[in-house]
Amino acid sequence: MALDMTTALEQVNAAAEAYCEALNKADGDALDALCHDRFLMTWVKDDGTPRFLNKEKFVGGIHTLDADKDAPLFEVISVDVEGPDMAHVKLWVDMPPRRYLDYLGFFRVEGEWRLITKLFRVAEGPEL
Repeated sequence: MALDMTTALEQVNAAAEAYCEALNKADGDALDALCHDRFLMTWVKDDGTPRFLNKEKFVGGIHTLDADKDAPLFEVISVDVEGPDMAHVKLWVDMPPRRYLDYLGFFRVEGEWRLITKLFRVAEGPEL
């Protein structure tokens, strides 16, 4: 059954919101389920040095954080769905003392949208 674009857009937006909520709650298990096994997170430090984390290190790092007691603060800026199986989401998410600008890449695998890439930068706050 083909996936219509409206449904795909809604599903990808829901996946992006689930990502933000999992970060806010420090819910590594939810992120583990959302991320593809080949997930890769990438960012560039202020000195220009690229950094990379695989799924295991990303999820493991989330498990060490404290959950935020407030509602998650984030804004989905744009969602682009290309065909039935690829999407890109641009969003900002607050994780005090930082605000991040994230670019999330999703693939639809076996009927589920999985986060495959995360590019980000610290938009406000101290460097990581």
